[in-house]
Amino acid sequence: MVIRILIILSLLPFSLLAQDAAGILPEKPKLKDTSKQRDLIDIAKSWLHIKSKTIKAEREKMIYFTLLPLTSSVPGGDGRVLITSTTLGTYFGPRKTTNISSATFAPYWNFSGRFGLPLRTSVWLPGNSYTIQGDTRVLVYPQYTWGLGTSHSYGEQILIDYKYIRFYQSVLKRIKPYFFAGLGYHLDYHFNISTNDSLTNLKQYTGYAYGTGSYSFSSGVSLNLLYDTRNNSINPLPGSYVNIVYRVNPVFMGSNNNWQSLYVDLRKYLSMNPGNKNQQNTLSFWSYYWTVFTKNTPYLDLPGIGWDPYNRSGRGIDQNRYRGSTLFYVESEYRRDITENGLLGFVIFGNMNTVSGSGNLFTSWHPAAGTGLRIKFNKGSNTNIGIDYAFSKGYSAVIFNLGETF
Repeated sequence: MVIRILIILSLLPFSLLAQDAAGILPEKPKLKDTSKQRDLIDIAKSWLHIKSKTIKAEREKMIYFTLLPLTSSVPGGDGRVLITSTTLGTYFGPRKTTNISSATFAPYWNFSGRFGLPLRTSVWLPGNSYTIQGDTRVLVYPQYTWGLGTSHSYGEQILIDYKYIRFYQSVLKRIKPYFFAGLGYHLDYHFNISTNDSLTNLKQYTGYAYGTGSYSFSSGVSLNLLYDTRNNSINPLPGSYVNIVYRVNPVFMGSNNNWQSLYVDLRKYLSMNPGNKNQQNTLSFWSYYWTVFTKNTPYLDLPGIGWDPYNRSGRGIDQNRYRGSTLFYVESEYRRDITENGLLGFVIFGNMNTVSGSGNLFTSWHPAAGTGLRIKFNKGSNTNIGIDYAFSKGYSAVIFNLGETF
């Protein structure tokens, strides 16, 4: 416990690098001039000979909508997947004082057993007086697992099949500029859990007794603290982000066992060219520490790579490859425009993680790296199409996203 507390305290200064909050996001910032920017919507208009709207109309626009049908590899399983990712960005208050709200709906199907209906929402009320964060999923999710820590090598994985319902909702009130506090409710229901090996069930393979039967149910409340100086979560501008979630899952709320967890998420965005707000030239850092405080946490609720709240960590590492009672993760990415009009850009990134389970935390690190192309889909909401190639020892993948990874 003492080591965990020291790690958390050592990470907190990460969020305070370079600038204070008042210098990052003034109360009445100037609107970004998008008149010199170009996106795929502009290209489509020119091809279809549609007359562009005036600059004033673009600045006053309140709703931004993107739709992207694509195919990609399936994380944690075999085959290809068909995804239709839809992102809606809108303002519920004056743009000078209110962050952009977003909703992302990305149903997918891999034609051979995997199906998902995930909906992610981030709502900012007028003047950023409240923020409401939501995560709802209905999944049929066959996925490889490697047990706890590094107990199994890469070729010793087993395929587990299960269905999953998630319902997370958190409401946070602004305490002072950029700082929010509130409560949340979290429900995780895994059921019809089975393996593709008739001779080995999940309990035998992992040596773990909790949540490795046919189902697991977790229901609990959380205390949430948020410090956020970004004004666009779709494509963050220079600023800082700290999110702390302490979750309690008592039996009287329906959980199979009493268990608690802590998730600390730290991010920092540094502009490498502050004199030109219309050119992307940003160095980004991300780190999170995720741990459980009890030994009876259900297996599929344990910290796992790629299972952070946005399922974005571990690019280049198979989702679920590392799982244990504690996971520590770091990533850095450099983002830069290729064209002056912002239509094309690129990123270079690297990440590492360490997990406890079959050994002590920090005894082994698991690195990955990659690069990617960015195509401006909607300059009004600053939404990019991301196409990344990421790799690690024994694994590689091409990843598509709407918006930045973090």
